[in-house]
Amino acid sequence: MAITIKTPEDIAVLREGGKRHAFIMKELAAMVSPGVSTKDIDDRARELTLEGGDVPAFLNYKPYGARRPYPASVCISVNDAIVHGIPNENPIILKEGDIVSLDMGITHKGMITDTAITVPVGKISPEAKALLVATKRALEIGIKACKAGATTGDIGAAIEGFVNPLGYGIVRELAGHGVGYKVHEDPYVPNYGKRGEGAKLKPGMVIAIEPMLNVGGDDIMLDDDDWTYRTADGSLSAHFEHTVVVTEKGCEILTK
Repeated sequence: MAITIKTPEDIAVLREGGKRHAFIMKELAAMVSPGVSTKDIDDRARELTLEGGDVPAFLNYKPYGARRPYPASVCISVNDAIVHGIPNENPIILKEGDIVSLDMGITHKGMITDTAITVPVGKISPEAKALLVATKRALEIGIKACKAGATTGDIGAAIEGFVNPLGYGIVRELAGHGVGYKVHEDPYVPNYGKRGEGAKLKPGMVIAIEPMLNVGGDDIMLDDDDWTYRTADGSLSAHFEHTVVVTEKGCEILTK
């Protein structure tokens, strides 16, 4: 599909939905502790979304090429799981030292926002803590590179330039994307690239920027559930994401 430019009215709705979305994520992050089941977090995600009059955007979402729709409201990926972990089919009981990615989309008045955070379960290792700090910082750096006149390659190059000296693997098969009218829209927003390449950013474009970093290598594999992506070497992975709207001066974070 062609890249869409959202109207001021669309952006006002996304801004409103993004605030609700941020509240839900804060509530879910507060639930993360040893002994909690991923299913309980998913149930609460659905409950909070519906209470606000909104709809979980990922529930029953079936992208092109998927064998089956996604069966939950929030993707919960633990430790070596990168993204799209299913919380309610074989629920995981969280334990001290785990790291947990919560990735969720909500539909508010027909407009979709998408955001993710990775949170510690109790006390985590220095290695895990450093990974979380670096991945969150990579997102901030990607957002800083996002402005009208820049390109998706500028965002990827900024993230890659920050990550490479740290020695983390950058997930290359998965990337950020346009969002708003649909869960996934053009443009494709990879977390690596060359400045000046890719799609040109224009005011009113709404994109999700989402670095995924691994303690080990870049390689990933897909589980038998056809949704969960893991690091091929079993190393820890972290994921942070915001939905932003491109402006003349930079970009505005809608899911903050």
